[in-house]
Amino acid sequence: MHYENSTNSIFSTFLVTGIPGLEAVYIWISIPFSVMFFITLVGNMTIIAIIWREQTLHVPMYLFLAMLAASDLGLSLFTFPTMLRIFWLDAREITFSACFTQMFFIHTFQDFESAVILAMAFDRYVAISYPLHYSSTLTHSVIAKIGLAIAVRTFTIQVPLPILLRRLCFCRSNVLSHSYCLHPDILRLSCSNTRINSIFGLFVLLSTMGLDFLLILFSYILILKTVLSIASHGGRLKALNTCISHLCAVILFFTPMICLSILHRFGPKLPSHIYVTLANMHFLIPPVMNPIVYVVKTKPIQDKILKLFIKKESGKPKITFVK
Repeated sequence: MHYENSTNSIFSTFLVTGIPGLEAVYIWISIPFSVMFFITLVGNMTIIAIIWREQTLHVPMYLFLAMLAASDLGLSLFTFPTMLRIFWLDAREITFSACFTQMFFIHTFQDFESAVILAMAFDRYVAISYPLHYSSTLTHSVIAKIGLAIAVRTFTIQVPLPILLRRLCFCRSNVLSHSYCLHPDILRLSCSNTRINSIFGLFVLLSTMGLDFLLILFSYILILKTVLSIASHGGRLKALNTCISHLCAVILFFTPMICLSILHRFGPKLPSHIYVTLANMHFLIPPVMNPIVYVVKTKPIQDKILKLFIKKESGKPKITFVK
C-alpha cells in the first residue's frame, strides 16, 4: 500500500517549490546549480577514490574525510536532482511515498555528516593533545566501531519519522516551501494533530545535531587549552593550522542549519525566499565546498591528485612522425 493510500488526505501529491519570484529565469539559474552538482560529484568521488586506493592515506584523519565525502555525496544526490528537475522541466509534483523517502535520506545523511564532523573533532583533539598516543588510540578497529556507531545511531533515530508521518492527514495545502522534502515543512501542511511528530522531530534534532554541535564546541575548548599551553608561537600556529579545514566544515554545515531550525520553530513569519536560501545553503553548499577546502588545505590529497593526473598524462602513447 502506498503512503498516499494510507492517509485520509485530500491530496495525492505534494508540490515542491523552486526559488520564488525567479521562475522566468530558471534555465539560467540551473547553470550554476548544474556546475555545483558536477563539482560535488567529481570532488567527493575523487577524494573517496584516492583515499581508497592509497594505502598511505589509510590513517584516521583521511578515513574520516572519506566518510565526510560519502555523506556529502549522499546529501547532494537527494537534493540537487530535485532542484534541477524544477529548473529544467518545471516538474514540481512528488508523491507522498517519494517525498517521505527523500526526507528520510536527506535527514539521514544530514545526521550522518554531523556525527562524522564530531568524530573529526575528536580526531583533531587526540592529534593535538595526545600526539604520542594518536596511532594507538585511533586504530582501524576503533575507527570502524565509530563508523558503525554513527550509522546505527543515524538509522535508528530517523526510521520513526516517515512512519509517524503516515498517520497524518494533509488537507490544508500541498505546496512545500522548499525544493525537496523536509520534516518541519511537511508537518506544516498537516491538518492532523502533529504534537507527537513535532516533539519527536525536536528530540531527533537536539539528540543528534544539537548534541554533536555542543560536543564539537567542547572539543575545541580542550584543543584551545592545549594549544595555549604550547610554549612556542610557531608551535601554536602549526597546531591550529591542522584544524582550519575542519573548522570550515563545522561553519559551513552548522551555521545555516541552526538559523533555519530556529526560524522554522520559533521565528516570526518571514518571506519564503529567506527559508529557501538558508535551506539551500545548508544542503547544497557543504557538499560543494568541503572537497574544495580539503583539497586546497591538505597537501597529501593534492599530491595524490597531481600524481594521478601526471601518471595519466605520461601513460598516453606518444605519436612520432617519420619524415
